[in-house]
Amino acid sequence: MNPNPVDLMTLVVYQVWYVLPVLIFILVLKSRWFKGRLGEFIVNRMLATLPKAHYTLVKDVTLATVDGSTQIDHILVSSFGVFVIETKNITGWIFGSAKQRQWTQQIYRHKNQFQNPLHQNYKHLKTLQAILNLPDHAIHSLVIFIGNSQFKTPMPANVTYARSGLRYIKSFSDRVLTQAQVRDIVALISTHQLSKGLKTNHAHNQHVNSLKAKPQVSKQSVTNQPCPKCGSPMLIRKAKRGNQIGNQFWGCSQFPTCRSTLKY
Repeated sequence: MNPNPVDLMTLVVYQVWYVLPVLIFILVLKSRWFKGRLGEFIVNRMLATLPKAHYTLVKDVTLATVDGSTQIDHILVSSFGVFVIETKNITGWIFGSAKQRQWTQQIYRHKNQFQNPLHQNYKHLKTLQAILNLPDHAIHSLVIFIGNSQFKTPMPANVTYARSGLRYIKSFSDRVLTQAQVRDIVALISTHQLSKGLKTNHAHNQHVNSLKAKPQVSKQSVTNQPCPKCGSPMLIRKAKRGNQIGNQFWGCSQFPTCRSTLKY
C-alpha cells in the first residue's frame, strides 16, 4: 500500500518546522549582534559589583553628533571621574597598538581586521566630554575585551580583559568631582541621550553603515606621521575659508571630533 501523499507532506512540514527554530537559535547565537549584546551584559554585571555609593552606571547611551550619532556601551560616573567604556566580545589572538587604525584578530590561519577600539572610544569620550564640559583629567577611556581572546602585542593600560577592568577603574583614587557634580552629570546624560528604541538604533546603524561605505583613502593622501593629539592618520585637506583658502594641509581623519592640523 502506497503512503498517502498528504501524510508525507504533513510529515515533511512537521520535521522542517521542528528543525527551523533550532537553526534560527543557532544563527542568533553566532551573530555579531548577539555577541555584542552578550559582552555588554557581562560587563554590566561586572560593573554592577562596584559600590553603588561611589559609582553610578549608565548603560547603552546614544548621543547626537555633528554628523549623526555615537553609541556608548557603558558610562560609569563617580567622584573619581567619568569612565567611558567600550566592550569587545572577540575570540582569538589580538594584534594592535594604540596608534594603529586597524587591529587584527587571528583564529588559526584566518585573520580579520577591525577598527582600533581606542579610536572608536575616543569619539565617544570627546562627544560626552563636550556635553559635560569636563577637563581631561576627569574623564577616562577604557576598553574591555570579553571572550576567549589573547593579546599578542603589548596593550595600553586602559585596554584590559574583563576583571582587569575593575582594577583599572579602582586605580583612580583621587576625588576630582563632588557628589553634587556626579548627580548633575548623571542628570545631564539623561537629558542629552536619544530615546531608546528601534527608531534610534536603526538611525544609528544607518549612520555607521554610511561611514563604512565611504571609499577608502588612498595611501598617497595619508601621512606616516600620526595625529599629534589622538594618534589617528592625518589626511590631505584643502582650506575652504580664511587667508589660506585653497591651500592644502594635513588634517586629522577624526575631524570634527579632533581638529588637529599640520602644515603640508
